[in-house]
Amino acid sequence: MIHSFLLIGQSNMAGRGDIGDVEPIANPALRVLRNGRWQRLFVPVNPDRPFSGINLAESFADAYQREHGVEVGLIPCADGGTRIDQWREGGLLFDHAVMQARLAERTSTIAGVLWHQGESDATPALWQSYGEKLEAFYAALSRALHLEDVPFIAGGLGDYLDMRPELKDHFRDIDRQIRAFADAHPMTAYVPAAGLPGRPDNLHFNAPALRQFGLLYYEAFKKLERKDKTFVEKPREDDALRTELDSL
Repeated sequence: MIHSFLLIGQSNMAGRGDIGDVEPIANPALRVLRNGRWQRLFVPVNPDRPFSGINLAESFADAYQREHGVEVGLIPCADGGTRIDQWREGGLLFDHAVMQARLAERTSTIAGVLWHQGESDATPALWQSYGEKLEAFYAALSRALHLEDVPFIAGGLGDYLDMRPELKDHFRDIDRQIRAFADAHPMTAYVPAAGLPGRPDNLHFNAPALRQFGLLYYEAFKKLERKDKTFVEKPREDDALRTELDSL
């Protein structure tokens, strides 16, 4: 049985940590969705850009797998630099995430959604409407994928953004709206990022921070997880065929 997680948002969910800065996570029970099939996990998990790297979902998935004893699949749909408007219902990013999630649901059960986004909206023209748009996005995604009882984990913005002149005035306003959104719903949680170090660009978390952030996401997830939830076994590719294909 595969428990899967949808990865959505912008670059800090896609992952920009330098691959050589942390030890690889060697867990053969982790998977990533490619072409509708579950491949053995490889890095970068979410290759939205040529410079994609370490992703917080790696340590999250590893922690989940070790406690639950099941295969864990990641559904990468994050896209760097995107604004909340680009995730609206009916937009390309929204429809792509829903399509990928539905493909994943053929052979797995979606156990959670991991979201990190907001830096691109921390501007004088955009920040005030962020919370309203996040609410609309969450409602639309839950409705499209029937995720009403599935934990939705939203991460806070890094305080290193203080070093970015174009973002420093409003990133905390975005962060407060993310927290307020999470507090307003029973199956949502906010994960603070205070103190997690960034890369020299002061825009992205570094690789060690992403490893830690993923574990913080998992701690937040555990507080929402329904222990009585039943996961329905889904059909899957023949294990011998999967092993053969993995070696090609």
